[in-house]
Amino acid sequence: MPILADTTAGPVRPIAESTVFPVILAVSLCHLLNDVLQSLLAAIYPMLKEDYALAFWQIGLLTLTFQVTASLLQPAIGLYTDKRPMPQSLPVGMASSMCGLLLLAFASSYPLLLLGAGMIGIGSAIFHPEASRVARMASGGRYGLAQSLFQVGGNFGTAIGPLLAAFIVVPRGQTSVAWFSVLALLGIVILKQVGNWYGRYHAANAGRPPASTTLPLPRRRIIIALVVLALLVFTKNIYTASITSYYTFFLIERFDVTVQQSQMMLFLFLGAMALGTVMGGPVGDRFGSRTVIWFSILGVLPFTLALPYADLFWSGVLSFIIGVIIASAFPAIVVFAQELVPGRVGMIAGIFFGFAFGMGGIAAAVLGVLADLRGIEWVFLVCSYLPFLGLLTIFLPGARELRAKI
Repeated sequence: MPILADTTAGPVRPIAESTVFPVILAVSLCHLLNDVLQSLLAAIYPMLKEDYALAFWQIGLLTLTFQVTASLLQPAIGLYTDKRPMPQSLPVGMASSMCGLLLLAFASSYPLLLLGAGMIGIGSAIFHPEASRVARMASGGRYGLAQSLFQVGGNFGTAIGPLLAAFIVVPRGQTSVAWFSVLALLGIVILKQVGNWYGRYHAANAGRPPASTTLPLPRRRIIIALVVLALLVFTKNIYTASITSYYTFFLIERFDVTVQQSQMMLFLFLGAMALGTVMGGPVGDRFGSRTVIWFSILGVLPFTLALPYADLFWSGVLSFIIGVIIASAFPAIVVFAQELVPGRVGMIAGIFFGFAFGMGGIAAAVLGVLADLRGIEWVFLVCSYLPFLGLLTIFLPGARELRAKI
């Protein structure tokens, strides 16, 4: 099958090694566990809002604390580990998330909730760049497939979180969040083994020349492309933040559903994002990352415009379609960016995963303030126009330009 030859920057490279699926699936499973833990925070927002008498801006600040903590640390960790690999940092990140989870379970005040959110953010900052690097190492050249499998674990984890909150945490209270520390312990055990494979991989390849860092396009062209990719991630994550942080409140206010019913609807959207993620990478390998990005960011527009006006049934249908389409771009964006800047896999993964977290956090905080001022329905109406920014994809290098530089 074509290996990113027609769509991503960089020369055509044959598959030198077979795809190591056990390792990819292990980091995907741990991505699921990691994101289950972090998704519990957003999933219990309605309960926290009632128990602690929080305003929407305080809900947004919780998301901001978690996501900005992750976004500030991820690029720095990725850049550092590009030069000095740290195979055993992965279980350390999971341990940090477990500590944050226990703080959320037993917090007696809002500042402790913020501290717990920050600890989970630190865990994510350590986990994502290194786990993304491991997935690429084990890809055997099938980078889009490996990124999709890695990322879909996170999507499933994010989707499962609201269900676990609805059926375990909401009926049993805040302290039941601590039960999920068992998942973190499982993740630590698995990541210890992944770290051992990671170390053996580096030892076996110690004699090989370092990966080329020669830029495949002029520096100015690459900077423009990276800025465009960052803006597309910005667009995607503002919209996603509006759903993950406030969709339950929107449904409760507009359709008078219960908290559990609203969590089920959120699960539908997040499950659709998991499906879109697993589709996006292989489709990008086959038809090109730029094609997937066009379809994902701009193609979702008719459905986002319709969502604020739909009834409850069609809200479910539209949110599912939106989730599938909008999630398909992220694997393609990460692979595209990694090929534009060869030899900086960890840094690029850190920047884009971190940027995703950071922009989602900032967006959640801003949208919370706007929801307090103008109402939840107004926020969803404004956010429905964001996919228009998908037109920026026209500024990304296309297949003809890339082939001319090879």
